[in-house]
Amino acid sequence: MEKYFKLKENGTNVSTEIIAGFTTFFAMSYIIFVNPAILSATGMPSQAVFLSTIIAAVIGTLVMGLFANVPYAQAPGMGLNAFFTYTVVFALKFTWQQALALVFICGILNIIITVTKIRKSIIKAIPESLQNAISGGIGIFIAYIGIKGANLVQFTSEGANILSVNGQQFTEDGTFSGIFSVVTNGGIIPALVDFTNPGTQLALAGLVLLVILLVLHVKGAILISIIATTLIGIPFGVVNISNVSISSVGISSAFSDLGITFGAAFGADGMMSLFSDPSRIPLVIMTIFAFSLSDTFDTIGTFIGTGRRSGIFSEEDQNSLETSTGFKSKMDKALFADAIATSIGAIFGTSNTTTYVESAAGIGAGGRTGLTSVVTAILFLACILIAPIAGIVPSAATSPVLIIVGVMMMSSFTKINWEDIEEAIPAFFASVFMGFSYSISYGIAAGFIFYCLIKLCKGKLSEVHPILIVSTLLFIINFVVLSII
Repeated sequence: MEKYFKLKENGTNVSTEIIAGFTTFFAMSYIIFVNPAILSATGMPSQAVFLSTIIAAVIGTLVMGLFANVPYAQAPGMGLNAFFTYTVVFALKFTWQQALALVFICGILNIIITVTKIRKSIIKAIPESLQNAISGGIGIFIAYIGIKGANLVQFTSEGANILSVNGQQFTEDGTFSGIFSVVTNGGIIPALVDFTNPGTQLALAGLVLLVILLVLHVKGAILISIIATTLIGIPFGVVNISNVSISSVGISSAFSDLGITFGAAFGADGMMSLFSDPSRIPLVIMTIFAFSLSDTFDTIGTFIGTGRRSGIFSEEDQNSLETSTGFKSKMDKALFADAIATSIGAIFGTSNTTTYVESAAGIGAGGRTGLTSVVTAILFLACILIAPIAGIVPSAATSPVLIIVGVMMMSSFTKINWEDIEEAIPAFFASVFMGFSYSISYGIAAGFIFYCLIKLCKGKLSEVHPILIVSTLLFIINFVVLSII
């Protein structure tokens, strides 16, 4: 194990990597319950999506750990699954089978741009100030995920500000049953909660406990806080252990339903019908483009944000972005592992599989090698049998971890010259918009756009890498397309 994962060389050990693997798993295990809830709204069997979510996470994370030897976990991405359901299926009227076919094609496209070094070239083209902004911005994004998961803030929107409900235009006299999606405009007002909710109280207790453990330098502080907060949640009534059971009947039924989604992307209702209507081919191409752009830059942002600060990707790895061919560096291998996961997930029946920003929780716990990912993958696999047990860990127990890891990552802001307005404006938009738009790729897009705009105004556009200019134009095209469809 030492020889394969090079633990000593990476300044870690088996126990630290195991703790980190558990930490990453608990921070992102919500996806095995949330993803089926979102995708099943399209008509996909919920139990099948549950299994395909786990299978995609296991395969993608194992490839990341065993092939790339980095501590990142993969699973169907939040945001991308919402785009799959509410935009691609509901708004654009694709069937869920066709949507899976689109995801599969997106995965193939990502493999091509990875093998041809386009992804690596994009990373190398990003100026250092923006890379630091992305790193700090991911800190904001992670912390915001934690704050939201802890239910520390609430949002109010008056009826006049509601734009759509369940993907349909909203009217104040309209009625909607089974509401799963509400879109409002800028009239939404955030506010601090009144702390009467037991889950919020538990999250606050977990946050205080974690801070105390960290400042006292207690080994395994993050995992200890997750376990302790979960246990405290039992008398709080937040954690319900009465539903913990293992049913072979449920497992058998889930595998039976998996037969419906497995390979559906290639069937008569999927790939075979995707290009049958010539009038919709431009829409198909634009949708694939939107999927791929978000997937690509989510991953790039995660690697830049967490890999630079922690040293997971060494200076040698970063230098190899220009000089290496094939899969010689960790970065090469990690990008390839991420690329193939999307197509694998689509085959089994789930939306885009991507590298999870919550991997930062395991990295914060000391994870530095692929052993962390292997542990996380094993825990995901075990969820096929013990999903109810994994499900008892509440978001109130994992959210404090994300908040603190976000705080740690914000140190990258110190490397930005905030007194230079030309550097400060792109850095601000790249970092803050990640949280405001709830998207790593859109934050990067905002940073790119303002960086190029400033250079253009100053007559310094020749200083901007051509790849950065092309990426910026693609983002602008993407936003225009989204406004049209």
